[in-house]
Amino acid sequence: MAEIKLTGNKKIGTLCKEFKEAFGATLRVYKSTSCKGGFADPNATLASIRAEGAKGGELAIKGNMQVGNFEKKIAEMYGIGVQVANADDSALADNGATICAAGK
Repeated sequence: MAEIKLTGNKKIGTLCKEFKEAFGATLRVYKSTSCKGGFADPNATLASIRAEGAKGGELAIKGNMQVGNFEKKIAEMYGIGVQVANADDSALADNGATICAAGK
């Protein structure tokens, strides 16, 4: 089972690339938890865009994690919004699907 680790010093672009390689799905990272205001800078780190008061930390992402639970966990830990989309980034994944299923 594929797994990637999130840490505060990981760049957004690197995270998105690793996510695609590990799970086949597309990861969209936004500047805010509401997923409004545009995409985060791919050269920024998770820590640099983390919302004030968000604790950050390390998180292991596994392919059998549900999309909705993953998106909620990122919002809680980092105070940023993420959405999982299908492999060609044409539609958002169902929140009840696993991350691996979203990439197929």
